Amino acid sequence: MSVRVFTTGGTIDKVYFDAKSSFQVGEPQIGELLAEAGVSSTYSVTPLLRKDSLEIDEDDRALIADEVAAAAERRVLITHGTDTMVETARALLGIPDKTVVLVGAMQPARLRVSDAFFNIGFAFAAVQLLPPGVYVAMHGRIFDPRRTHKNVAAQRFESDAD
Repeated sequence: MSVRVFTTGGTIDKVYFDAKSSFQVGEPQIGELLAEAGVSSTYSVTPLLRKDSLEIDEDDRALIADEVAAAAERRVLITHGTDTMVETARALLGIPDKTVVLVGAMQPARLRVSDAFFNIGFAFAAVQLLPPGVYVAMHGRIFDPRRTHKNVAAQRFESDAD
């Protein structure tokens, strides 16, 4: 079973620049994190975008959907910024016969204390185990994007049924 990984940027790939006192989206981190974790499953990483998720628009979502639909793999993992991850997941709901999992982080992967490593490992396992559909995997939970939102104040995702 092979997994295609698409990267779109977001906090998970952000880099802190002292001179600018801000974060900017850097190179995708998922390949390095999967290698460090010793993942032995077959996967390939394809960078699609390098954007903060607040900058991802409908054209970008159409590109992501086209790439997911065209991928030979039936299992697709997408790294994405958390602010608009649910919107992108909803835009992928019509793609048949694929298991698509979106994952992000609240802190950049390059920081010593980050949820990125755990979230990626969790999402990588989830994409291999879940039935076809579109999911958001964050902080040890799987969410249906049709009934999910980001609670900005609590810095977590929640089901609308919570």
